[in-house]
Amino acid sequence: MATEEHGGGLQIHPMDQFIVKPLFGDGPIEWYTPTNVTLWMAIAILAMTALLVLSTRRRAIVPSRGQSVAELFYGFIHKMVEDVAGHEGLKFFPYIMTLFMFVFLSNILGLIPMSFTTTSHIAVTAVLALLVFLTVTLVGFYRKGIGFLAMFWVSSAPLVLRPILAVIELISYFVRPLSHSIRLGGNLMAGHAVIKVFAGFAGAMGIASVVPIAAIVAIYGLELLVASVQAYVFTILTCVYLRDAVGDAHH
Repeated sequence: MATEEHGGGLQIHPMDQFIVKPLFGDGPIEWYTPTNVTLWMAIAILAMTALLVLSTRRRAIVPSRGQSVAELFYGFIHKMVEDVAGHEGLKFFPYIMTLFMFVFLSNILGLIPMSFTTTSHIAVTAVLALLVFLTVTLVGFYRKGIGFLAMFWVSSAPLVLRPILAVIELISYFVRPLSHSIRLGGNLMAGHAVIKVFAGFAGAMGIASVVPIAAIVAIYGLELLVASVQAYVFTILTCVYLRDAVGDAHH
């Protein structure tokens, strides 16, 4: 975590926690190599299955704690999809619900000591964002045909400005996967790096480490909030993008 060099300086490596490592051996990482990333993604999927499937299998009238939590998430995301994407957007509710739960649980699991935050890696968040981008684009053209391009033509603007605005809208559309993925990964990476820095100071200061430990507790609480908010932001942006594909052209 933190080591002292020969000159008495303190050396902290906050980014080491994001290194992808193979689970078995020290060989090169290939596309099929099990790594700490795949392990914690699998744990997130198992946790999601346990919460949404196993805890609700009895569908009791008086719900258990697990069923109550699952129903709370279900109602929250269902209302979000309906409010933002409309009634037509509810057809994509299972996909959006799965997306939210995966991101949320990956964020929360990443706060467990000695775990790995998969959603801090742009490789993971970029794949999720690209899937959203491709889904919205394909659904848009399937439902509206060439009329899907009308979203880039700002008919309420003066005619002379419409071509310029169309180019800006087109660029903005294709930048969506980048901003969608960096917003999630960047926020989580920054928070975890700050915690690691304070942990390094706490390990080196001995009895005077009460200040960095207090800072770690405060930042950890903030990271719990960030983990939840970023999952919400990622999901609601997905709903906003989906509205372009299933809503009316003027949206």
